[in-house]
Amino acid sequence: MAPETETEADPRAGLRDWIGLAVLALPTILLALDFTVLHLALPHLAAGLNPSSAQQLWILDIYGFMIAGFLITMGTLGDRIGRRKLLMIGATFFVLASVAAAYANSPEMLIATRALLGIAGATLMPSTLSLITNMFHDPKQRGFAVAVWLSCFSAGGAVGPMIGGLVLEWFWWGAVFLLGVPVMLLLLLTGPVLLPEYKDPRPGPFDLFGVFLSLAAILPVIWAFKTAAAYDWSAAPIAALVAGLVIGWFFVRRQRSLESPLMDLSLFRLRSFSIGLGSLLLGTVTLGAFVLLFAQYLQLVLELDPAQAGLWMVPYAVSNIVGAMLAPQLASRISGPRAIALGLVVAAVGYGLFAGVGTGSGPAMGVTGSVLITFGLSPLMVLVVDLVISSAPKEKSGSASSMSETCSEMGMALGVATLGAVGTAVYRSLVADDLPSGLPEAARTAAQDSLVGALGAAGDVGGRVADDLLATAKGAFTTGLAAVGFLSVAVMLALALVTALFLREPAEDEDDPADAADALEEAATADGPTAAEADAGRNTSAGSGDANGGAAERKAPPGSR
Repeated sequence: MAPETETEADPRAGLRDWIGLAVLALPTILLALDFTVLHLALPHLAAGLNPSSAQQLWILDIYGFMIAGFLITMGTLGDRIGRRKLLMIGATFFVLASVAAAYANSPEMLIATRALLGIAGATLMPSTLSLITNMFHDPKQRGFAVAVWLSCFSAGGAVGPMIGGLVLEWFWWGAVFLLGVPVMLLLLLTGPVLLPEYKDPRPGPFDLFGVFLSLAAILPVIWAFKTAAAYDWSAAPIAALVAGLVIGWFFVRRQRSLESPLMDLSLFRLRSFSIGLGSLLLGTVTLGAFVLLFAQYLQLVLELDPAQAGLWMVPYAVSNIVGAMLAPQLASRISGPRAIALGLVVAAVGYGLFAGVGTGSGPAMGVTGSVLITFGLSPLMVLVVDLVISSAPKEKSGSASSMSETCSEMGMALGVATLGAVGTAVYRSLVADDLPSGLPEAARTAAQDSLVGALGAAGDVGGRVADDLLATAKGAFTTGLAAVGFLSVAVMLALALVTALFLREPAEDEDDPADAADALEEAATADGPTAAEADAGRNTSAGSGDANGGAAERKAPPGSR
């Protein structure tokens, strides 16, 4: 299939396509909802299954990590077998895993079923975005459709805690997983009728060894961060981190030598593509930590019940949707990079407000900060996704969209494991020396582990000792929250500077002859091909989705094809 050019007509989507977009919104909302729905349910879950602090982190994170680990594989698989077919397969397994998670009777079983949910989710995510790419050819319609898609994804993650809180008012913690069952059943009924099928007519061989390498690279890194978050850095997590990075380097090097890779690494030769995805990863790292800590602040520090805490999180959900819908219009007026940089500055102000919350400040300051955070991050998320899907040929859109989603999911999960670990470390260091005297050893150990443990210990001991314990623990928690907030401010301002100075529109990036020459020279020296091999690679690049080979035919900015 020849790459599409800007001279080809862009047919406008019809009613069936817009109804299909509504169908694709269902799994999009649900996938994001399942990531955050446990944030308010965690105290109830902890009381029911009694997981350790490390197991609690695994229960929260394994879903996002497994999605991130399998996204590249599933995006390429969808290009080969058909994106609608993969969507239907994933929906079926999501239903089965949801029921199993709802009735888990041990922390280990819940972790395993959450992992299965993540694998099923990885089949759904690239399918939804790549189908949108193929359904909407008109630039303006596609830009709006992508904004709707991201709004649904953002809204699902934002309202997850609220919905979880409402469910917990009347049902047990496992009911939060059953929310997805009717949604996926509706998708299974309507998808074959409303959604078209797309796949790469010449996909090439499937890289099974590359699948193994990608997982072998990601999972040790995950384990390293999780272990360090629970027990601090030691020889074992450091060794796992190094091993994962080494395998990741080998995976990348091998992908560059294949004609049909899992990841089209040639796209990273574009400065706008690389900076965009890097900014997306770091931006979602801060967002992942914020969503968890904000939910805990409302429920554990302010002692709001789950429904009340969930309602206080509605404003930032609405702000996320509004920001996503306004981002394309803002980019059309001041350019995409400037819109992203401006949004990051707004998010930095929001994180600054979030860092200033305390035990007696009430929810107003935190809610205001949350609105600014999600509104400010919206341009980054919408415009980077549009950049990614417009940089690749349509037959490779599943693989391309999986790259942006991998960054988003990995960033959200890493935010809990890294910045969340910073907050935990600050909490533990402050609590260790300030616990009231007369506290039993078991209560002291529980209080030093987490704020959840301190609340349980206070309920056991009672009296003035309990009041002193709660004051100490809540103060330590908000101090840790402030540390995470100020770190996030620094990240936002640094990203704003980088995007303002170095991020460019793809048309400008591709037209830079110096950058193109540098990319070709770097590729040649890195893999050492002969001149004949390099010429052969250039001649086949149009069929394999090589951004270098198709650059001459893809001069338009994101969303213009």
